[in-house]
Amino acid sequence: MLEILETDIPQLTGDETRRIYVYVPDQKGNFPVLYMFDGQNLFFDEDASYGKSWGMYDYLSENKIPLMVVGVECNHHSEKDKCGGRLSEYSPFDFKDRDWGKIKGRGKITMDFFVKELKPYIDENYPTMPEREYTFISGSSMGGLMSLYAISRYNSVFSRAAALSPSIIFSPEEVNKMIEKTRFRKGTVLYMDYGEKEIAYKNTRALYGELSDLLIKKKVLLESRVIPDGEHNEASWEKQIPFFINTLFYNL
Repeated sequence: MLEILETDIPQLTGDETRRIYVYVPDQKGNFPVLYMFDGQNLFFDEDASYGKSWGMYDYLSENKIPLMVVGVECNHHSEKDKCGGRLSEYSPFDFKDRDWGKIKGRGKITMDFFVKELKPYIDENYPTMPEREYTFISGSSMGGLMSLYAISRYNSVFSRAAALSPSIIFSPEEVNKMIEKTRFRKGTVLYMDYGEKEIAYKNTRALYGELSDLLIKKKVLLESRVIPDGEHNEASWEKQIPFFINTLFYNL
């Protein structure tokens, strides 16, 4: 079953509504929940920003994965708009972008919505396993950066995360400082990857290696991959679904 709800996030975009995609397995029982960014790109090509989705519905339903997925649509405004755009909404840190200039990071507002409003609603109205052990988060690109932020700053809520092609290049020092300051709970699991073709951009490979080393030193249980011929797009991320789902469920 897949439901599409509507919500507003007043602190980000006023009374403008956005979609929340809620996938519930057909099986009976209660399920772990995977919260995801860019919900419009997860299930259906016709809703996807660039006409290609991850195909999550087909994968989950065909393989009978006992997992709920809750995907929140991103902000589609220009970064120059008063409310800011996706970059602002999906960044924990202020940074400069070559096209849009200075971006104000409002990731904390986004995550506070996920944790304080969305999760309680989902737990109250759907057959979830609400405990931290069964609460996951995932995203790609800026959503991947937000997944790193969530598993760090909201580690008491999320036990496991998947960060696909995380946009650490915008704020590498801040990301590393965040990881260094975090006291990760025992058993924190993180899947993280980059495509072979995108990791060659500037110094991404070096930053990725440094971040991976730091996470391991902090005793995060890390699954780290470089994807052969992988690119920075939904078609490539779709192919990684079996890998990160396996990591999220490992030893549960």
